[in-house]
Amino acid sequence: MPYLDHPAPGEQTNGRHETRTERLDRNWISILQELRVTQTGTQIITGFLLAAAFQPRFQTLDSYQITIYLTLISSAIITTALGIGLVSLHRHLFHRHAMVQVVAIGSVLLRATLIGLSVVLTGTALLIFDIVVGRVAGLVAGGVILLATGLIWLVLPRLVKVNRP
Repeated sequence: MPYLDHPAPGEQTNGRHETRTERLDRNWISILQELRVTQTGTQIITGFLLAAAFQPRFQTLDSYQITIYLTLISSAIITTALGIGLVSLHRHLFHRHAMVQVVAIGSVLLRATLIGLSVVLTGTALLIFDIVVGRVAGLVAGGVILLATGLIWLVLPRLVKVNRP
């Protein structure tokens, strides 16, 4: 993992002259900034989903909608736990001078959080459109959101051309 060690001979450093510790700290700060964005969205959606069960209209959901809802709640809670897991990981390991492991595992947990958030966004659109407009509209909305997140989160970064100094 190139972000964990000093650059290999001939590897571009983009003009950064930093120690291994500085590089790990910079990468950890980047992970935390990304986490702040994902956690806010995840927590808001989770709160919305939890509150939905107490609305009168919730009693009219069919078995398909209840299954989608329970899957969404589970996904939202697991996604929230993954994001908070980064904090717990850091809390337990940073005093042990394990920033290499914290950054490596933190990166994996953040990717898993993004996958969970994509599932929650997709499922929320699917459920809301299914309830308000109908099953076909729900499937279309869910598919569009899944496609959009895939394109924006996976394809777009691969299409960006990076100009290196």
